Amino acid sequence: MQFDYVIAGAGSAGCLLANRLSADPSVTVLLLEAGGKDDWFWIDIPVGYLYTIANPRTDWCYKTEPDAHLAGRSIHYARGRVLGGCSSINAMIYMRGQKEDYDHWAALGNEDWSWDDVLPVFKKAEQDLYIEDPRVRWEIIDAWRDAALECGIAPIKSFNGGDNSGCAPFQMTQRRGRRWSATDAFLKPVLHRPNLTVLTHSLVRRIRFENKRAQGFEFVRDGEALFAQAKRESILALGSVGSPQVLQLSGVGDEKLLNKFQVKTVQNLPGVGENLHDHLQIRMQYKVKNVRTLNEMANSLWGKASMGLEYLLRRTGPLTMPPSQLGAFAKSDPSQPTPNIEWHVQPLSLDKFGDPLHPFPAITPSVCNLRPTSRGWVRIRSPDPANHPEIKLNYLSTPEDRKVAVDGMRFTRRIMAARALQKYEPEEFRPGPKMETDQELEQAAGELGTTIFHPVGTCKMGSDPLAVVDDCLRVHGVERLRVVDASIMPRITSGNTNAPAYLIAEKGARLILADHTLESRH
Repeated sequence: MQFDYVIAGAGSAGCLLANRLSADPSVTVLLLEAGGKDDWFWIDIPVGYLYTIANPRTDWCYKTEPDAHLAGRSIHYARGRVLGGCSSINAMIYMRGQKEDYDHWAALGNEDWSWDDVLPVFKKAEQDLYIEDPRVRWEIIDAWRDAALECGIAPIKSFNGGDNSGCAPFQMTQRRGRRWSATDAFLKPVLHRPNLTVLTHSLVRRIRFENKRAQGFEFVRDGEALFAQAKRESILALGSVGSPQVLQLSGVGDEKLLNKFQVKTVQNLPGVGENLHDHLQIRMQYKVKNVRTLNEMANSLWGKASMGLEYLLRRTGPLTMPPSQLGAFAKSDPSQPTPNIEWHVQPLSLDKFGDPLHPFPAITPSVCNLRPTSRGWVRIRSPDPANHPEIKLNYLSTPEDRKVAVDGMRFTRRIMAARALQKYEPEEFRPGPKMETDQELEQAAGELGTTIFHPVGTCKMGSDPLAVVDDCLRVHGVERLRVVDASIMPRITSGNTNAPAYLIAEKGARLILADHTLESRH
């Protein structure tokens, strides 16, 4: 097989890239996806994330390594394994991030990645997306917003103007109450193009190199070993776990790691797989009274029937819900330059996703550190691409992260004690009011903390010794190979990371096309 561009990974970035690169009918594009088609009804129904996450039909079902500061726990690490990738199983929250996030990237030497540079690129990608406000209201959520105002967090219209300070309902990638994934937005509208080929159930094994020039991808489909040659470029869009894994399997990475597994080194890049970081949320939970929450509805046959009927007839109600309906951003302490903590507020409670909801009315105001300083890694365990890599987050491993966790929990308690919530008699049952000292709250953060599934940074952009790609997303030291996904972030954005993944792909497509326009002129 021979194509101009071969893209590995049909997630948020890969679908957008396939759309933009195949717009020129004179070029051919191949898009490879390890998972299957996104034709399962639970993908379309927004609340279906409860059934798609931790399901091997749609999720890679990774597990992290045990973390000392998470009470020695390993946790489920969901990554989409289906057309649309994580956009087919995620929380659907659309969040550009803060102006300072991108200005920081630019200050590191990544030209044309400042907020002023990326804002028009966001708007271009958004022309194909449907972004809606929530289609269900909860009294307890409205009361939490009023309580946040009492604690200095003012209500705002939305979070996507560059300054996230405040409290607002989350905007979601939905169309009339139905999930609007990367497949819906970017892939399905162009599947008719004769120059675009999409292959599912195609597991990429490695990049084939001739000296230091990428030739394309070796992959396995239906048990058959195949090779797709890329005449112009090979593009990795496998995300923050998959992209560094394939680079390492292909001989691009830390030479010491590659030697350990007898992988021939093509380019010694010690930063491949390093700099992994993520948003850790502390899921505090409160029993409430005198108000309806999702717990009672989901545990009642009549409640389930009424929710289903409302969705079928009106495309509204709880089945349209993302995991969180309301968000809030604030500073954990006055010394922070911009808001550094985010709440995801849910009118429900459960032990962990995949478990049944609790049998009593409850609310979960989860708080997370937006700019963690803890860093981990993704490293291969063997030369077999079917073996999951080692995923080590090192959550809460720095004093700064533990302090922000404690401060965030104390701030949450102030909000839950505000006057606007008192008629609901909130009773903290996780971690519980007996946990009071900093040391006790650090322990509680480790016991309650879990990912919001925002891994980034493992192929970071820049020119420092651990950088993997340059500011045009080209892999250092090799030719005709780029990484175009959330793994290129030097530092995580201040909010949910799906919108930035679309940004990176939109900008990446422009960089690829500009390079080859210039090349053709010469």
